[in-house]
Amino acid sequence: MLLITSTAVATVVFLRSSVKGRFGERVAWFLENTFRLDSHDANRIYYHIFGRNIELFMFITIIVFLMLLFRFSISWFTKYFDEIIAVMNKLVEESDEEITMSPELDFMEKNLNQIKNTLEKKTRNAKETERRKNDLVVYLAHDIKTPLTSVIGYLSLLEEAPDMSAEKRSKYVGITLEKAYRLEELINEFFEITRFNLQSIVLNKSSISLSFMLHQMADEFYPILMPQGKKAVVHISDDLTLWGDTDKLARVFNNILKNAITYSYENSTIEISAVQQGENIILTFTNQGDKISSQKLNTIFEKFYRLDTSRSSKTGGAGLGLSIAKEIVTAHGGTIAAESSAEHTVFTVKLPIRDTDLRKS
Repeated sequence: MLLITSTAVATVVFLRSSVKGRFGERVAWFLENTFRLDSHDANRIYYHIFGRNIELFMFITIIVFLMLLFRFSISWFTKYFDEIIAVMNKLVEESDEEITMSPELDFMEKNLNQIKNTLEKKTRNAKETERRKNDLVVYLAHDIKTPLTSVIGYLSLLEEAPDMSAEKRSKYVGITLEKAYRLEELINEFFEITRFNLQSIVLNKSSISLSFMLHQMADEFYPILMPQGKKAVVHISDDLTLWGDTDKLARVFNNILKNAITYSYENSTIEISAVQQGENIILTFTNQGDKISSQKLNTIFEKFYRLDTSRSSKTGGAGLGLSIAKEIVTAHGGTIAAESSAEHTVFTVKLPIRDTDLRKS
């Protein structure tokens, strides 16, 4: 583009100077020798054809160069538009290749590669989440058949043997009730999956006595802890309170404690503590159990993720508990994290004491 413009200016300057320059002399000499004209007539012809019409020649020259300039500009822009369109088509394709563009479009190349990587990551995460969900649905459907078969079997046995001893009848009724409870739990997990929409969390906040909530929760889990020789010990001052949704935070602590019970050793103690640090309350749930790998710790709060990837009809959950806990804690303006070593695993919840909405206003 710069070359064409410079050439056009040079040509105009040349045409302006050509009337009095050697170019004019050579044209006159050519007319004299070709058409046998005298010098006076040759100069007059040159002057009337070239000298008097220099503006016309300049105009034609400028038009020609402008047309060349326009043609060059159009082809230049078209080239980059075609490249951008090709890159946009490549952006939506599933490919591991990075996007490459002309050096002039280097700034766009970096941005598009970043967008492509983000889209690919979201697609992979969505596919992985869907795969986990489908696997868990299959697992739960398979697990439901086991307690259901047992319930039907024991009820049929009770119906077909009216003269059964009271001791056996009581035993079979107890087993049937246990299987029915497990069946109810699995059905609830199905409902949990189908209505899983954490973005719709609505908080109904009020003042919460943490001491009362945590001690009550530990007491409620006593029937589950006792048969395994486990116990939950709460360390908290009686006057520790915070502002939050009582039901939803209770669900957070229940999910964490349930996870700690499931993956802790028999005859071990689960430590629950809460302390105030500045304007926040730090709660920790510590249990003794097998170490959780760093890879699993990075995904432990994802949807439909279970620490125990092997299916178990006794302990296998839908993998939603910790994910839901994270969403509720985040909705309260807090954080949740986990760390694990060979000695113990610790879940830490950080929550603001006061309502974060009130502090912003």
